[in-house]
Amino acid sequence: MWYILFFLLIIIGLYIFLRFVWFFRDPIRVPALDKDLILSPADGKVIYIYPIKGRSIKSIKNGEEISIAELSGNSELPEEGWAIGIYMSPLDVHFNYSPIEGKVVFWQRITTHLNLPMVDLWEYINLTYLRKGVNLFGKKFHLQNERASLVIENQRLKVGVVEIADKFVNKITPLIKEGDLVKKGQKIGFISRGSQVDLLIFRTDIEILVKKGQQVYGVLTPLVKLNPNFPIFNRSLGDKGFKII
Repeated sequence: MWYILFFLLIIIGLYIFLRFVWFFRDPIRVPALDKDLILSPADGKVIYIYPIKGRSIKSIKNGEEISIAELSGNSELPEEGWAIGIYMSPLDVHFNYSPIEGKVVFWQRITTHLNLPMVDLWEYINLTYLRKGVNLFGKKFHLQNERASLVIENQRLKVGVVEIADKFVNKITPLIKEGDLVKKGQKIGFISRGSQVDLLIFRTDIEILVKKGQQVYGVLTPLVKLNPNFPIFNRSLGDKGFKII
């Protein structure tokens, strides 16, 4: 019987290590110096890449839409761009990072009474253990679960990061606030257990460097490359105030 007890102790010890040590790991990561690169805000699996049109994320395959105003809590975001969804399994690093350097011009927490589960058992096994891509676009949790939404802006572009809590997530912990100046790769939040992060890029003249189903790593994986002749934003001209310099 001793070997059964020994085996159980190993299982319990492994669970404690994974849940209370490994899960909260905070690896040192150095961002790429290339200013044309937009970095991944999270570790995880790319589950969709869709265009933003008319302030809605539009599924190319089935025509489903998600309003970015409802998703982010911000009704004043640009009309066009791209959305990249990243699912973070319990095995991934759960710190989130700033994909660009800039100023946090918007931050909001959207609370709820009940978080819906993001995935069923088979989807969870595929994403967490088999490391296969699963498309979660259009599920109810996008607009019902707790979310922390922020917008970062610099002279070249504006991006949004939306952290979405899973059913068993206790809370999303922000590490920045509205008005802060953030560096590329700086930690902006921590989200517990399985969860999702959506990156909203409000430009269309870009090169997407990743594909659906790819494993990405916060700070280390570039998701998007900007056009070298990218317009520089002139705030005095409003939303259409872009000029080539």
